[in-house]
Amino acid sequence: MSKKIKILFLCTGNSCRSQMAEGLTRHFKGDTIEAFSAGSAPHGVDPLAVESMAKMGIDISKQESKHVSEFDGAAIDWAITLCDNAQKTCPMFPPPAKTVHKPFEDPPLLAKNAKSREEALAHYNRVRDSIKAFVEELPGVLEGLYQSQRKISISIK
Repeated sequence: MSKKIKILFLCTGNSCRSQMAEGLTRHFKGDTIEAFSAGSAPHGVDPLAVESMAKMGIDISKQESKHVSEFDGAAIDWAITLCDNAQKTCPMFPPPAKTVHKPFEDPPLLAKNAKSREEALAHYNRVRDSIKAFVEELPGVLEGLYQSQRKISISIK
């Protein structure tokens, strides 16, 4: 049996997008990928993220919000930042880890002015579905994303 790829999903609060990505990856890609999540300022798992995931039959209620420092020295193959703030604040992991940025909208921010729980949950469900589409392309999409982001970074310098 081949070794599972280790992916760490990063988001500032490790409360919503990264938690969803971890749960989706474990559910759909658990045979080939070992998924984790963390944040630079973790503040608990968002109850609406839990509810949104439960609607598709995935239980993330027992996942915990973790600080990225818990992964210092961990053998991570890929670190994927899911929000722009995490891209700026999360540390780089030493090789052979590769870091890529795949931003998704922030469900709590989108739902801030929702007039009902259902309206708020609709934002969570939409972002969840976008993350699911990305997860379904893992791990194949990562190398191309990495190479394209390296080219942009090199040409900016």
